[in-house]
Amino acid sequence: MRYAFFLILLLPIAAQAFVTWRLWQLLPVPVCVKVLLALVMAMCFIFSLLAFMPLLDRLSMPAATIVYQVGTSWLMILLYLVMCFVALELFRLCHIVPLSFLRASWSGSLVVIGLIGGTFVYGYLHYINKVRVKVELPTNKSMSSSLRVVMTSDWHLGYHNRRAELSRWIDLINAEAPDLVLIAGDIIDRSIRPLDEEDMAQEFHRLHAPVYACLGNHEYYSGEPQALRFYREAGIHLLRDSVVSFGDLIIIGRDDRTNPRRRLLKELTAGIDSSKYIILLDHQPYHLEQAEKTGIDFELAGHTHHGQVWPVSWITDKMYECAYGDHQRGATRYYVSSGLGIWGGKFRIGTQSEYVVAEIKPQ
Repeated sequence: MRYAFFLILLLPIAAQAFVTWRLWQLLPVPVCVKVLLALVMAMCFIFSLLAFMPLLDRLSMPAATIVYQVGTSWLMILLYLVMCFVALELFRLCHIVPLSFLRASWSGSLVVIGLIGGTFVYGYLHYINKVRVKVELPTNKSMSSSLRVVMTSDWHLGYHNRRAELSRWIDLINAEAPDLVLIAGDIIDRSIRPLDEEDMAQEFHRLHAPVYACLGNHEYYSGEPQALRFYREAGIHLLRDSVVSFGDLIIIGRDDRTNPRRRLLKELTAGIDSSKYIILLDHQPYHLEQAEKTGIDFELAGHTHHGQVWPVSWITDKMYECAYGDHQRGATRYYVSSGLGIWGGKFRIGTQSEYVVAEIKPQ
């Protein structure tokens, strides 16, 4: 475990050194300007380390917000700078670009700055735009009428997603006039502190429909007792290895797999009324076959963010049977959401922040 930690830490350090060296070679500016840029980049890297440490919560709110947003954003920018310089080096080896383009070059500098700057401006604007996904869920189960359900996951409220943004999301959900709101975990990001200081729990009381949710792994990272208190204050019906009836629906909420003692799905489904439409909330989309085997009609999951930024989405696609979107196994439908909010830097590149509007209709 210790060696794995040092390996994980070594990779961003190596990336930081590689990018600093390449920018030093590329920029046609005085040495003093290069030194200043290297120091700023080093500060951003230190912020990225502090963003994962308990020390963050001891800083003032403005300082903690800056450290978190700059630090987590820098990790994504660093990834794209590495990819950019590796691509340019390959182009040089293939004689597509000359060596002079990469050494003290204004044209090379403008290309790199334009590519990286344009990519992340797009990524931020794309994140701010929440995508409405429509899902039709026809069923032969007995239902007195159709139901409209807004389904989301991964809000990640914290130092980056603040109350003003939360208020906008609540308005989006209310505009759909849903009968029910379901959240598949990770409402909280990494700390309960910013949620408490802005009294975000009160914002949830503006929702016009009842809210049911399960826990995600970040509720454990933020402190399980504090997360449970927040859910109560927000008026969210937390389903933690529990089952509830809602009209013609049965909703099952699993505890997150972070808890090694969570109950088996076959235990939760034992004895339930299978004539009703059964929805499962499970934050992490592992072992999808269990929902199929236990007669679940629909499972909502999240957690993956669909990688958040390309090409990380390629990794999540390899890790999960379904890392994003609509899926089917036998008679069971699934939807793995990329999330309404986001972890860390507020960028979506090759993925989207979304909310699902599902219509459950009797045939």
